[in-house]
Amino acid sequence: METSETLIPEPAFSDVAARVLSKRILRRNAAGEPVETPEEMFGRVAWEVAKVERSHCSEAEVHRLAKDFFRAMYSLEFLPNSPTLVNAGLPDGQLAGCFVLPLEDSMGSIFGTLRSMALIQKSGGGTGFSFSSLRPKDDLVATTKGSSSGPVSFMRLFDYACEVTRLGGVRSGANMGVMRCDHPDILEFINTKVGGDVLKTFNISVAVTDHFMECVRDDAEYALVNPRTKEVAARINARHVFDLIVGSAWKSGDPGLLFIDRINAANPTPSRGSIEATNPCGEQPLLPYESCVLGSINLSRFVAPTGGVDYERLRKTARIALRFLDDIVDANKYPIPEIETTTKANRKVGVGVMGFADLLIRMGIVYDSESALAVGEEIMMTVSTEAERESERLADIKGYFPNYAVSVFAQRQRRRNASVSTVAPTGTISLLANCSSGIEPLYALTYTRIMLGAETRVSLHPLLEELAAPHLSSHVRRRIVETGSIRDITEMPEHLRRLFVTAYEVAPEWHVRMQAAFQRHVDSAVSKTVNLSNGASKDDVSRTYLLADQLQCKGITVYRDGCRDQQVLKITSDVAPPSDICPECSGTMVHASGCVTCGACGYTYCNV
Repeated sequence: METSETLIPEPAFSDVAARVLSKRILRRNAAGEPVETPEEMFGRVAWEVAKVERSHCSEAEVHRLAKDFFRAMYSLEFLPNSPTLVNAGLPDGQLAGCFVLPLEDSMGSIFGTLRSMALIQKSGGGTGFSFSSLRPKDDLVATTKGSSSGPVSFMRLFDYACEVTRLGGVRSGANMGVMRCDHPDILEFINTKVGGDVLKTFNISVAVTDHFMECVRDDAEYALVNPRTKEVAARINARHVFDLIVGSAWKSGDPGLLFIDRINAANPTPSRGSIEATNPCGEQPLLPYESCVLGSINLSRFVAPTGGVDYERLRKTARIALRFLDDIVDANKYPIPEIETTTKANRKVGVGVMGFADLLIRMGIVYDSESALAVGEEIMMTVSTEAERESERLADIKGYFPNYAVSVFAQRQRRRNASVSTVAPTGTISLLANCSSGIEPLYALTYTRIMLGAETRVSLHPLLEELAAPHLSSHVRRRIVETGSIRDITEMPEHLRRLFVTAYEVAPEWHVRMQAAFQRHVDSAVSKTVNLSNGASKDDVSRTYLLADQLQCKGITVYRDGCRDQQVLKITSDVAPPSDICPECSGTMVHASGCVTCGACGYTYCNV
């Protein structure tokens, strides 16, 4: 694709972004050296995606679309999920990031799904599974007259296979393991990740029903049902189970909750099956054998000269993003035929956002405030509305998604896509765009990065350098390095101390309220981690989970600082211990939004 005509300034990639590009994104030769520039990479992606429009557009229109896609990426105003950047134009060109695979109660299904997982993760995709259909531990196996080892044993098998697969892939494998609250093995599942270095490639979540949550509130019993016989295996107190979930999450960060009835109430194609699981970070509920491609608008680039949000540019970018992602559905080369069939039948895409914390800082708005909630909700409403309008327009041009006639939209809203919006954690692409991840607050104002296992460099957040420069004496800098915060630094003006609030300084209820504000205008779901200080209590976790249910979130995840032996980020000037070092490049691993990401090369490991 020709890119020389564009007048877009060359993006100023940070050192971290340059490392991510070099080691993860740009094409390399046999010696591992990059053989394309970032401009050429964006041109490659734009052209490979846009050219699928040839069946609907003139060649001139295809080139115009390719330029629109290129400009959106090259300006760092919008980026698709990283598999698209890496794989577009490759022979096996798998471009989606999110997959859910089925698991039925047979060895054929289990090992068939294991093979599918390996193929998907080799290409950079993440996978989710519900283990709820597998018979419980010690249940009858009629063919051998033996007994079942249970769902958790098969989770360990998937985890091991994923670890092995990672060694030959472009990034670490990532899984979501889900079990319904009414499975007989639910207590074993809840405690799976407590007290040991196990299931490292898995996030785990309990799929809780409305009935379960009602029983929790009433301190009542509910039934555990054997999925093989459909018979009640036992009755158990819901509050007891909920307290075990809370205790495990307090100790280890897992499990989270998926409000599965709420998720299915928003299922756009209920006649095609129930949703049982999500992708690894929980933001994309999907049917079995379904995939979804995501992309995020970098909100830090949409501050108007007057200090508000540039909604005109935001609306235009949201429309471009929707068409871009819709074209990826066709440009994608699917690893398994069943995934192609299901994905193209629904054409789900997820336009989301990143850089929200940076936008608030530039606007002078404190993250944990009513004003921030209002801005977040208005932004997401704008993005979703424009994405929906573009999907309606494309339906007239290209046709409705094949399952439209049996969808909830039939006879009431034209749609090209069964879903259009998702808020993802944006681990890799936010590093490329040099912005805050997803809708998270800033994790810390300084971080330690180990380059090649030796050199340590401490950086302050660039907006802090910009807005607080007169106050950054050497003494203040040392204090920030020690704490990662300016909250208690009296030399800093009060308004800056509030403006640069960090994740652990945001009260849990504000984390949940922010998630809920975005969720109100998102088709799919929202990836958000509620960061808790080390001193947070189990009651804090309990209140967080109950508030998420009350505010109609679709899922909830907490992470208490220091709850694991291998702390992934330490706010200190000391060199991080080996457990914090990236296995790919020896950079420092940083926890955010349910994943661990290397700040140097972008290696991502979704196990928190």
